[in-house]
Amino acid sequence: MQTSPLPRLVAWIRGRPLIADALLAVLLAVVSLIALVFQSRSEHLPAPGPLAAAFVLLINLPLAWRRAYPLGVNLAIGVAAAAYGATALPDLVTPVPLSGVVAFYSIAAWCGRRTSMIVGVFTAISVVVITVLPATDSDLLDFSFVVLLLGSAWVLGDSARVRRLHTAGLEARAVWLARERDFEATRAVTAERARIARELHDVVAHHVSMMVIQAEAGPVAAEHDMPEAVRAFDTIAGTGRQALVEMRRLLSVLRKETDGPEPSLVPQPGVAQLPGLVERVRQTGLAATLHVEGEPVPLSAGVELSAYRIVQEALTNAVKHAGKVPVRVHVRYDRQDLRIEVRDDGPAARARPTGGDDGAPHGGNGHGLIGMRERAHLFGGELTAGPDPEGGFTVRARLPLGSTG
Repeated sequence: MQTSPLPRLVAWIRGRPLIADALLAVLLAVVSLIALVFQSRSEHLPAPGPLAAAFVLLINLPLAWRRAYPLGVNLAIGVAAAAYGATALPDLVTPVPLSGVVAFYSIAAWCGRRTSMIVGVFTAISVVVITVLPATDSDLLDFSFVVLLLGSAWVLGDSARVRRLHTAGLEARAVWLARERDFEATRAVTAERARIARELHDVVAHHVSMMVIQAEAGPVAAEHDMPEAVRAFDTIAGTGRQALVEMRRLLSVLRKETDGPEPSLVPQPGVAQLPGLVERVRQTGLAATLHVEGEPVPLSAGVELSAYRIVQEALTNAVKHAGKVPVRVHVRYDRQDLRIEVRDDGPAARARPTGGDDGAPHGGNGHGLIGMRERAHLFGGELTAGPDPEGGFTVRARLPLGSTG
């Protein structure tokens, strides 16, 4: 079904703010010139000359850059309008040019509230001063009209700014929730595969134990009962084949990291990848910093991966529970240990993964701190996590440099 060209044109213009604002500036300039011509004719005055047309263009055309430079555009239009009023040219149709109203709206819509309020107060004082000047020949009706016009423009602009920020916040939250959903789904799949791997490990261990027992009894059976020995070795062969099948399944579970046909060949991350991890966290709005102290030394692949995962999980907990507060990651190479500290400035009194008697965080599934603690203990290290007395939450880990993995 072919769509009408008008909606497509509107969508095209809406996607190009500079062109849209330029068209608005030209439209207001044309309307202002036409209104000025008709006002001159109604008052039996000479038609506006080139100087009046040039002023009208100066008052309106800067609107093309109202979103990029709202303060500068507002100032330029104000200066041009004041210069026009100082001349002997015919008065404009309205006490305030339409472009001035749009520029004032843009201040409230595209600048911060503090800036727009300062400009609004300055503008209100200017309106009062100009109104009381004898040369302006203004009355209470003109003053009320200007106040109502500019006040409405400011309120509409501020509402548009708040609505735009709210929409942007909702979009950012939707993106974060989508990432969080995918992350939790991946963790659930990983946990299930780990459970399956443990079960298969038990099956393989059972088969191997049976093979060992039967192999040890085989020579005794061969001395006294050859048919029984043959059956024993046949059983060993069958058990071995079953163990091989289960081992293949176990390896398949351990190697399958994605739903694709091929296993991932990407190297496992380590301490060298921590700057990239911290940078990605900063892109979510968290003020995260990384400080590495000491002379880096070669680490085993297992220690490298564990250090990275501990920092990753600690940052994830900070994003979830602390909010957008400063988070500091400190990695220190001691003579015998690699020490890691991840501290955020979030409120310690709120629901945080502080860890219970079993090491699981309160109010959550407990997998985060359990996983970090298991990684540290696997290499003979230790991990503590909890709120600080002065506020905030800290995760500290120690991994021996001589660990193998």
